[in-house]
Amino acid sequence: MIDEILNKAKNGKELSDEEYLELLNIDDDEQLEKLFKIACQIRDKQSTTIKLTSTVHLTNKCQIEPKCEYCGFAEETSKKGYYNAFYRSNDEILRAVNSIEEAHIPRVSCSGGYGYKGKQAVNACRIVKQNSNLEILVNVGGDLTEKSIDQLAQLGVDTICCNLETINEEVFYQRKPGDSLEKRIETCKSVCEKGIGLSSGLLLGIGESVEDRLKHLRYLANFKTLEEIPIMGFNPYEGTPMADCPPFPLKEQLKIVAITRIMYPEITITMPTPTVGPENVEFSLRAGANNLATVIADNYPHEVKGVGSPTYGNYCEVVNVIEKLGLIPQTI
Repeated sequence: MIDEILNKAKNGKELSDEEYLELLNIDDDEQLEKLFKIACQIRDKQSTTIKLTSTVHLTNKCQIEPKCEYCGFAEETSKKGYYNAFYRSNDEILRAVNSIEEAHIPRVSCSGGYGYKGKQAVNACRIVKQNSNLEILVNVGGDLTEKSIDQLAQLGVDTICCNLETINEEVFYQRKPGDSLEKRIETCKSVCEKGIGLSSGLLLGIGESVEDRLKHLRYLANFKTLEEIPIMGFNPYEGTPMADCPPFPLKEQLKIVAITRIMYPEITITMPTPTVGPENVEFSLRAGANNLATVIADNYPHEVKGVGSPTYGNYCEVVNVIEKLGLIPQTI
């Protein structure tokens, strides 16, 4: 049965939900390797180039209350994260952007906490566009207004990220009691209406079911400018309400990557190096991912704490892994 489904996927035939669930429930290592191999073949047919994305964390001053149960990014949520409050000055943003370009990393993600109606995102986008040739992704979730999305469009933002994380409402509001799933969905719709590339992904292991994950992947097809799907596995941050919850298993995370590649052959599938673990970058590429995020070069001027985990991927080490697999790291 699994071999028949994999053969359909290999030949580009549409799979049913039942067939995807069969793949998601694979527990045999040999069958898993077949799944990953087909996902990579589908990716490589499009391109063997792997995108690299660095980051500028604009601020950890987040006004969501109560805080998301898993968050170690916002101020005073975790001693292992960005515990002390900060808001990057224009000069600090520019120095980070310059260092990323000097390292030949082609893309920067500018992310930050809630409470600014997108003003922090617009300011960062302007700095990036006026002072570099970097591709820019803005990620401040649903903290955007129609006005700030318009301003980002006018500045030439390449992609706006608004992760829904889960579309199971009960789980969403259990883990994110101060946030709004409806607002996040509306933000995604507004980004699409402006013709801007949308990035929107899943946070795995916060209480959702396997069926929820598949439903979420299907739901993303409603967004007409969807171009990127980040796949993020939960990792516990010390000091947070979910500190004692188990991390999402790597094997299950890789299954979602492979299924996403089969469902969306041309999409950018992003694995943030903090959430997958820098030591596991190779496995994410072997499962069909084609963008590695939070890749930090040695010349980076600021302290970095990964979102989802304090660790992150070193640029030179990440490039070595990509090249070892016979893939091509995208550089400028």
